[in-house]
Parts: sequence; structure tokens; C-alpha cells
Amino acid sequence: MLSDVEGLYSGPPSDPQSKIIHTYVNEKHGKLISFGEKSRVGRGGMQAKVFAAANAASKGVPVVIASGFATDSIIKVLKGEKIGTLFHNEANLWECSKEATAREMAVAARDCSRRLQKLSSEERKKILLDIADALEANEDAIRSENEADVEAAQGAGYEKSLIARMTLKPGKITNLARSIRAIADMEDPISHTLKRTEVAKDLVFEKAYCPLGVLLIIFESRPDALVQIATLAIRSGNGLLLKGGKEAMRSNAILHKVITGVIPDAVGKKLIGLVTSKDEIADLLALDDVIDLVIPRGSKNLVSQIKATTKIPVLGHADGICHVYIDKSADMDMAKRIVLDAKVDYPAACNAMETLLIHKDLSKSEGLDDLLVELEKEGVVIYGGPIAHDKLKLPKVDSFRHEYSSMACTLEFVDDVHSAIDHINRYGSAHTDCIITTDEKAAESFLQQVDSAAVFHNASTRFCDGTRFGLGAEVGISTGRIHARGPVGVDGLLTTRCILRGSGQVVNGDKGVVYTHRDLPLQ
Repeated sequence: MLSDVEGLYSGPPSDPQSKIIHTYVNEKHGKLISFGEKSRVGRGGMQAKVFAAANAASKGVPVVIASGFATDSIIKVLKGEKIGTLFHNEANLWECSKEATAREMAVAARDCSRRLQKLSSEERKKILLDIADALEANEDAIRSENEADVEAAQGAGYEKSLIARMTLKPGKITNLARSIRAIADMEDPISHTLKRTEVAKDLVFEKAYCPLGVLLIIFESRPDALVQIATLAIRSGNGLLLKGGKEAMRSNAILHKVITGVIPDAVGKKLIGLVTSKDEIADLLALDDVIDLVIPRGSKNLVSQIKATTKIPVLGHADGICHVYIDKSADMDMAKRIVLDAKVDYPAACNAMETLLIHKDLSKSEGLDDLLVELEKEGVVIYGGPIAHDKLKLPKVDSFRHEYSSMACTLEFVDDVHSAIDHINRYGSAHTDCIITTDEKAAESFLQQVDSAAVFHNASTRFCDGTRFGLGAEVGISTGRIHARGPVGVDGLLTTRCILRGSGQVVNGDKGVVYTHRDLPLQ
């Protein structure tokens, strides 16, 4: 049944506090919903639609009320996607508990986060150190569960790049534990004062860090991300809900068990919730009154879908189309080292090189020939842009906007550094881009004009990482321009609050108030 709104809402659709009701349960919603005026067109508005849908459902005919403005509504309903409002004669048996679970998890995480914030800095630090110890103590069990996930993924025919990301290689647990201890030793960020200003005599303004609240992290493949994110959430005083990919279900489950096992009762183990049902994601994404930030870590489709289906702020990146530009003055031995590292070190990483841009004057150089030979020796498949295709007889690339995440890359020639900048700003994903050159002027132009979250000179794109930058760990890399950008560590999970300490002052039309606005030292 098509309507002029997306479905049945808990209040007026125009009210930001109203939530779409995905499943109508008469016993639950029948007495809670009130209807406004009838439609100016049609036959009675939403009240008539609800009555007709409930009547049909009671006789065994399921009904979905969805938007008639969306051209694919009917197709999505037939595919079983969760859109609109479903009326079903057995809805009371299964929907109520599921809706409650999503909200209860988020509310519990918020309550636990507030208890976490009440702890002393040393008490929060001890939780992190206990997590590091617990991971090392349970390494054999963690590796065993991860190996079972990897074996199942291989049997299911998953892509090699995905399997590479989900594999906890030897030494990984040790590295994670080391990273956690480094975060524990960092200065406590909670309540850290950023600014103090004397507004007037005996009236002091302060701006200080405080936690965001509740984070929802939806990630694919990488179980090590669960550890990094949980650690940063605890350090920053936030509650956390985690939804990992089904391919790493066993790994995620045991890591969650190990981590929550050392969280003290004074805080509560529900500080970190693990979402196991895909169906619960839609319910969680609707909780913009409880969840404060969503961080998706995965494919372009995952990130785009989440951004399109939630009112909660989303932090992350959809693509990792990273460029390396070799300028005409580049040291070609250095260029060879950097390009090989950027492509071969970990080709599935989001900071791996996907496009190699080369100054046109190097098209017939011996250094370029050596570089191409080395790439081919490593098994890298090279696709050419229009110019490189003609000059080097490479297979032609279909699109410059392509993230391979494998042993492949695009190569193209450009006129100069300005052409390289234009190419990157047009086809890049604003992630990480690098110039290799001995020309400081060209390097500075590149660093200032490439509009990406991370821009490097004579260094591999693989350095774009929270741990390598000294952030301790990261929850992801953001290519957005609001809040955090680049690798997001503890600081990116904090916001600020304004504190005013007075002695009875009132505004009263600003009469009698002498504003000084004098900077004060931080305490």
C-alpha cells in the first residue's frame, strides 16, 4: 500500500523526534498513535490506510505501507528488505522483543559509559591494561576461533583480499596488546581543558573535552578492528555497540568475551555490546536519540547505504583510491621503494596505492622501466589510462575511480605537478596521496593543493594509520570535513562542553558587566 510518507510514524512525520514503525503491533501501537487531519486527496489519509492494513493482516494477508514517491519501493518489499511499515497477524510474537533489544542495548551502553566516566584516570587505565593481559592470556583460543573463521571463508569462496583482512597472523595479538598499553599510557583525555578565558571579574569560561556518548561501529572482515575500537571507546569514556561481519563471527565473539570479561561490575559489561543479528542494524540506525555517532568500516556499498539510512552522524570513508605521483625530479630509487611498499606491502589496505601518476618526461626513462619490471615481478597487474595505454601498450583501465584492493593498479602520465593535483582532486577519494620529488616547490604545491585527509611527500601511503602516527590506534580513517579527518584516534571520539564558573552574575541587558575576555593559563 503506497503513501506519501515512508510508512507509519510514532508521531507527525515532520517531527524530528518521530520514528518510523517498521512493524505494527496492534496491542502495542493501537492506543499510542493519534492521527492528524485527513488527506486533502485520496480517501482518508493514514488512519484509513492503517485500518485497512490491520484488517487485511488479521485475515492472513500481510501488508506493507511504503512511500509511493520511491520508484523502487515495491521491488524492495518483494525482496524482503526492511522498508515502510509491515502489518502481519503474527507480528506480536516476534517484533516487540527485537525492537526492545536494539534500544535496550544502546541505553545500557550509555548508562555504563556514564559510570565509566565517574572512575578515576588510574581506574580506567587499569581496565585497558587488564584487556591487554587478557588478550595475551587467551591468544591460543582467539587464534583457534579465527582459524575456523578463515577456513569457513575459504570454503565459501570469499575474495582473497577479504580473507587477508580477517586473518589474525602470528604476532597480531602481541601487537594489539602493545597498542592497548600505549593507549593506556597516554594522557587521560576526559575533562582535559582546552581553553580558559576570564569573561568578566570572577566569571571564568572553560572549554573541555568530554565523551561523545554512544558509538555504533559497523565493520566488515577485520576482527582486530573490534579490539582497537573497544580500546579507544574505553579510553575516551564512550559506550559502544559493535556489529561485525558474519565471516568473522567466531573471532568477534571471543574477542568481545575476553574484553568484556575484565570490565568491572562498577561499570558494567554492557558498556560494549555485540550485535549479532543483521536485522538489528536497521533498528539501531533509527536510534538517533540514543546513539551519537556511527562509524562504518568496510566496502563503499556499506558506507553509502548507512549514510542513506540514518539521521545519526556518520564518520568514515567510502573509498581508498590512493595516488602516488612521481615528479620529473624524483629520485627513481626512492620512487621504486615507495611505490612497491605502497602497493605490495598490504594491497587490501585502504591506504594502499591504487593509481600511479608519472610525469610525462619520465615515460621513456630507464628508472620507469626498472619500476615496471619490479611491479610485474611482484605480480602486480598494471592497467593504463588513455595515455599510458597508447605509450606502454598496457590493458586499458575502465575507470580512474577504481579501488582494486588487490595486486593491481592504474598507471597514467600527466604533464606536471599541477596536472597531477587536478587528476587527484577529480578522481581521488580524499584519502591519502603522495608526491615523490626533490623539487621542494612542487612538493609544497602538492601538499597544499591536494584536497585529501592525508598528503605525503617522499613517504609511502601505508603510513596513513593511527598507530603509525602515534595515536595509539584508530577507529577508522575519515575523509569528511566536519569533526575528525584522517586517522581517527581518541581525540576524534570526543566533543567539547562549555563550563562557566561565576559568582552570582546576571546578564540584565549587559548593564553593569565589564567584559574582559582575558586568556587564562590552563590548570
